[in-house]
Amino acid sequence: MNTTPTTILQVLPRLDTGGAERVVIETADAIQAAGHRALIACDGGVLSQAALRAGAEIIHLPLATKSPFKIRDNAGKLARLIEERGVSLVHAHSRAPAWSAYWAAQKTATPFVTTYHGTYSEPNRLKKHYNSVMAKGDRVIAVSTYIGELVKARYGIAPPQLRVIPGGVDVHKFDPATVVGDRATRLAKEWRLDMGAPTIFLPGRLTSWKGQKTLIAALARLENKDALVVLVGGDQGRKTYAQSLIAYAESLGVAGRLRLVGHCEDMPAAMMLADIVVNASTEPEAFGRTIIEAQSMGRIVIATDHGGARETIMHGHTGLLVPPGDADMLARRIDQVLDLSPDDRVARGQYARRVVADRFSVAAMQTSILRLYNELL
Repeated sequence: MNTTPTTILQVLPRLDTGGAERVVIETADAIQAAGHRALIACDGGVLSQAALRAGAEIIHLPLATKSPFKIRDNAGKLARLIEERGVSLVHAHSRAPAWSAYWAAQKTATPFVTTYHGTYSEPNRLKKHYNSVMAKGDRVIAVSTYIGELVKARYGIAPPQLRVIPGGVDVHKFDPATVVGDRATRLAKEWRLDMGAPTIFLPGRLTSWKGQKTLIAALARLENKDALVVLVGGDQGRKTYAQSLIAYAESLGVAGRLRLVGHCEDMPAAMMLADIVVNASTEPEAFGRTIIEAQSMGRIVIATDHGGARETIMHGHTGLLVPPGDADMLARRIDQVLDLSPDDRVARGQYARRVVADRFSVAAMQTSILRLYNELL
């Protein structure tokens, strides 16, 4: 970006856990590091402190709403914010806030960027229209080649308007060598983990398409009968779903080997406790950030064979792919990895870390986003 201090406004519903939220914070960090000002408009959230530590200023607005009337009202609030704070560019990361930001950017003649973070199903014309705002940016960022092809097919846009900028991981933060002291052992005690038992992690918010039930079903089929499954992620108010996972595990006789531990701020330490990290999503992931985070920690990842996972896992080399929803195959793959020798498991994990550092660094992602901003400024 240019050397004159510039104010960039990012908008999203809330700063809760998720890949989009992390991208917002990492982008804000890059904006501040480049000598510019980073504003984030949202409705708060558990990652607000992380955003403040990155140097961002949080503007509290009710952007989590999906009410058409409130979305229009938010557009006026954002337009006033743009004018009062001298915002030079607006970057939207989610559909409802994106409509508000789009109208505000049009009213104030401000460059508008969107990041297409999801697959966004289109069962009818109304939903298709609702989703279309994510393709209205002066630049549209796709978080993977898979998403780039989807956006191109749906909306007919292409470079320079459409850019693929994959998500990145901080390979210094997600580095086994930096997890020192009792960070991991404290989590193990808190989560009641038997350090001698094989431990399988599924990081991700508790929602049905993330495939937690597929992993629980696989747990009941494992030959390694002492293995534990740890579901790391908040329920975001979906307490009924969390309770259904426990009931399902009880019905399969594996409830004693299941841990629901909620949101974890220290994911590098958490992943140090994992022998295997699983991404069991039954619908395609746009990118799948937890996959590269686990690989950066030297962990073998088993993921479903669709979406962004095909770009972040080299099957048989940096991880394994299984058909979505196939608990039998997932169980076989988990047993296959657990039966590897410790040296073989470490060697494969180290190779995965090298590949991730080369292809998916957060620094590369930040540089690409700042360059894109500069094109519009």
